[in-house]
Amino acid sequence: MEELLREAWATHGSVPAHLKHRIVLEHTALINYIVNRLAARLPSHVDLEDLRNSGVIGLIDAIDKFDPSKDCKFKTYAEFRVKGAILDQLRCLDWVPRSVRQKGRQLEKAYEEVEHRLGRSANDDEIADAMGLGLDEFHQVVHKVRGISMVHLDQIPAGDDSDGMPLQIDFFEDKNADDPFQAIKSQEDRTSVADGIAHLTERERLVITLYYYEDLSMKEIGLVLGVTESRVCQIHAKSLAHLRARLKHATLQRRNAILRPTMACA
Repeated sequence: MEELLREAWATHGSVPAHLKHRIVLEHTALINYIVNRLAARLPSHVDLEDLRNSGVIGLIDAIDKFDPSKDCKFKTYAEFRVKGAILDQLRCLDWVPRSVRQKGRQLEKAYEEVEHRLGRSANDDEIADAMGLGLDEFHQVVHKVRGISMVHLDQIPAGDDSDGMPLQIDFFEDKNADDPFQAIKSQEDRTSVADGIAHLTERERLVITLYYYEDLSMKEIGLVLGVTESRVCQIHAKSLAHLRARLKHATLQRRNAILRPTMACA
């Protein structure tokens, strides 16, 4: 199929409709695979069919923008475009209920406050006690917030408004110029993520590594650890809450470090 695609571009400079249709049908399994992988991190009420439709749109966009002269296989390029289209669709949806987001913020705040007070990683009992919950109730909260698993470093707030939503700061920049501040921020973000992972428990680090680096499913990780898939989801959710709390704390520290000299001068 890739040969036909390259030949169409070379001969006509475009892809005819009938060939597009064949390519979409051939890559249906790829779209389903990507959607199913993402579905493990999403709550049950998210419509997976909508995500598949977004994947098809991304695939068609990949067909139209594929450049045969580049040293890249179409399947690799298509997978990148399909996943991007699906993630864009998810960003347009507030698919997590407000009550769940509130519990997620409470969990992150508890991790941040307890670990700041203790100067070390907190265990389940300490976090549950800080939230005024029994251990079983705490595990129920973790289970509920496990759907809040997608986070981008740009979404980590520098502060909160009265509704608890992130404050946004808009920057005007020269798109053609290199941004040294962005380069520094990226390095600091990588350092913060690495530091956060280092403070996870050994089992939490293993789950994060197997899921994000080895691309294993929750079920496969459960087989490796000898626990149920549900328990893996719980460990994964706690790890992300822990990391978000540490990243937020690191962001606030950087912000204060920037503002402190300015305030002193004023």
